[in-house]
Amino acid sequence: MTLALAFIVLVLTVPLAGGRLSRLEEVRFRSVWLAALAFALQVLLVTVIPEGDTTVHRVAHLATYVLAGICVVRNLHIPFAWLVGLGGFLNFLAIAANGGVMPARRGALEAAGLDVRGSEFANSDYVENANLAFLGDVWAIPDGWPGANVFSIGDALMLLGAFLALHALCGSRLLGGVAPKAHLD
Repeated sequence: MTLALAFIVLVLTVPLAGGRLSRLEEVRFRSVWLAALAFALQVLLVTVIPEGDTTVHRVAHLATYVLAGICVVRNLHIPFAWLVGLGGFLNFLAIAANGGVMPARRGALEAAGLDVRGSEFANSDYVENANLAFLGDVWAIPDGWPGANVFSIGDALMLLGAFLALHALCGSRLLGGVAPKAHLD
């Protein structure tokens, strides 16, 4: 949910920087339904049915990254989509290396006011002796702040890529003020 809130804030920065969100109507996004399905499955796994077969949850969690990855590959014609994809791939690596769970630093979980779940599925949780722990959720938005949660370098790269892509596509002053023609098929 934190990424969704951050994305909304990113969208709001476009008009502030002189960009026009209406330019997004000209962009031909491919297979966006895959990313929407991945997001819906993650919401289902984490908030609607966190209890159940942990193995099924973890495999489904990994599958959501595969779906989103296919969507990114289909949209590499979009400026900075590669950066979004790199962030997602780093998250996928950390999750795959830890059996379907994003490893989170205990201190980051505590700072965000989150509990270690252990018994029910969590897309991000403390993992003892985590593999690729540096790619996990090592930072926190502190408890009491809007969207308090933990996040990873992959999350940060995805948001940076989305920020740059939005500003490029919408022609904001941050990226020269001209929307590239290359985003049109």
